[in-house]
Amino acid sequence: MIRDRGRIKWTSMMLPEHVKLLRDWVKEDRFEQKREMDEQQLELMNETLTEAIEFDQFVTITHYRKRNYEIVIGKIHYWDELTQRLHVVDRFEEVHWIPIDAIADIRLTDL
Repeated sequence: MIRDRGRIKWTSMMLPEHVKLLRDWVKEDRFEQKREMDEQQLELMNETLTEAIEFDQFVTITHYRKRNYEIVIGKIHYWDELTQRLHVVDRFEEVHWIPIDAIADIRLTDL
């Protein structure tokens, strides 16, 4: 049986610049593309957003940040109309400013 060590075997023969480029390339493969929203999804998200603000309910917000999707669970305090961002405070009292155009999904959450 041949025991191959994969990349470890070849990195000793490569220049450090090449190793760095290969690591960056692997990191880029994990990036996600931003999805486009249709009118029905936007309308449902708008209804959920209004209900969450009106009744002060917890929501789960999936948003696009730094080339990946992230999830925030918390309460929406208000919507800043000037900067087009939501002011969300999560369960650990951390403040998140989420741009409206970066939101992929909003769902009501029971805690």
